[in-house]
Amino acid sequence: MNDHEALRSLKGRYFRTMDTKDWAGFRRVFHDDVVIDVSGSGGEVITGADTFLAFLTDRIGEVITVHHGHTPELEVSSATEATGIWAMEDRLIWPDGSRLHGFGHYHETYVKVDGSWLIRSSRLTRLHMDFRPANGS
Repeated sequence: MNDHEALRSLKGRYFRTMDTKDWAGFRRVFHDDVVIDVSGSGGEVITGADTFLAFLTDRIGEVITVHHGHTPELEVSSATEATGIWAMEDRLIWPDGSRLHGFGHYHETYVKVDGSWLIRSSRLTRLHMDFRPANGS
C-alpha cells in the first residue's frame, strides 16, 4: 500500500472507530504524544493520546456521532513524515435529543513508526455549526 492510501486508511479508521465507540481501536491511530487542538469547537488543546481519549470519551462517550472526511490534501514530506487537510462533516446526537451538525477541516501531521502511519497532531477548525437543543428551539 502506498503512503497516500495508508494515510487515507488511517483517517478512515479514525472516523469509524470514533463513531462505533471502538475506543481501543481509536487509541491505536495516534502517536503517544499526539497534540489535539479542538479549541475551535469549544474544546481545548490536549497533549497525549491517553489524555485525549479520556477527554473524548467523557464528552461523546454516550453521544451518537457520524463523521465523514472528504477531499484529503496529503503531502508526504519524507519516509516518516506527512501532513494532511481533510474537509469534514459531523452530526452528533446527545441522549437528551440535542443535536449538532457541523462542517470544517482537520489539519494534521502524521509520523510513520515501525512501518505504520499515526496521527501526530490534529487541529479541528469549524466553518459552520448548527446546534439544536433538546427542546427543538
